[in-house]
Amino acid sequence: MNDTASSDQAAIDPPDVIRRYQDAHDRHDTETALATFTPDARVIDEGHEHKGTDAIRPWLETAATKFTYTRTLITAESLDHKTWLVVNRIEGDFPGGVVDLRYRFQLSGGLISELVIAP
Repeated sequence: MNDTASSDQAAIDPPDVIRRYQDAHDRHDTETALATFTPDARVIDEGHEHKGTDAIRPWLETAATKFTYTRTLITAESLDHKTWLVVNRIEGDFPGGVVDLRYRFQLSGGLISELVIAP
């Protein structure tokens, strides 16, 4: 998986916990990705909510393996001291083949407490 900032858009590095989550997710490493979330974290993806690590685990296991894809970091922006907006270009064998997804991360205590993924 690719995690390189676009040369024509300035991007700043997101916090380490976000990089660890994205890298682990790209590698299909569920345990490492899950360790970046708070126990009561919430993930919203494709209109579905996954609350708590027991619900996030199966989402991680299926979301990373559903399609083959590459991810390119487009931008990362701090919205406030605990909220980050990361835009990734996803290219793969899913319907449409290319999509720019917005990942809104809420951080708490150095971990992800909420992740909302939307086009």
